Amino acid sequence: MMRELTADLFVTLDGFASGVDVGPYFGYFGPELDSWVRTALDQPQLMIMGRVTYEALSKISSSGTDDVSAKLNDLPKLVVSSTLQEPLAWNNSRLLEGDLADEISALKRQPGEPLRSIGSITLVKNMMQLGLVDRLRLILFPLTLGSAGREPIFAGYPKTGFELIETKVLDSRLVLLEYRPAGSGGELSRSSRSSSIAVASTTEHGSERAA
Repeated sequence: MMRELTADLFVTLDGFASGVDVGPYFGYFGPELDSWVRTALDQPQLMIMGRVTYEALSKISSSGTDDVSAKLNDLPKLVVSSTLQEPLAWNNSRLLEGDLADEISALKRQPGEPLRSIGSITLVKNMMQLGLVDRLRLILFPLTLGSAGREPIFAGYPKTGFELIETKVLDSRLVLLEYRPAGSGGELSRSSRSSSIAVASTTEHGSERAA
């Protein structure tokens, strides 16, 4: 059985991952979201992230003493970057070497923990273009950012239908939506994947951006 790759993204109603003068979790942090974050980190996983997400999380977690920081420090992490070099400073982190499509596909064929990305907006877009994402898991926050919005999550995504496989309301205001690419088991058709590889190859080794 192949390992699945789940992409976790936090998003506003108008599709942004961040905004001007917007705090962590868009200002909507609550006990059920906190519990979800902790539970997700408790699961066996290999984390995949771009450079910006790596640098942001490592800065917070490597010196943190809370439970979430401890879990992030302990988890194995794979970083997609053309500018960072080994050895990486953050505990249990290593660089992805080689072509993104080939390396992630090879990982999915190997036995081991499920794969999970967090944030890393452009990296997730590239993995979507390459047909590598098996589950797209969104937490929808109840606000629009308009002109203050930054990092539009879905810009550049390929045309893809999705099957809704789970929903959950958190703190009576956030909605978790978990999708699987429809009729494909997480893989694009051969022709779509070939054209997507051409698009993705124009970006910088996965073009790391963070949510």
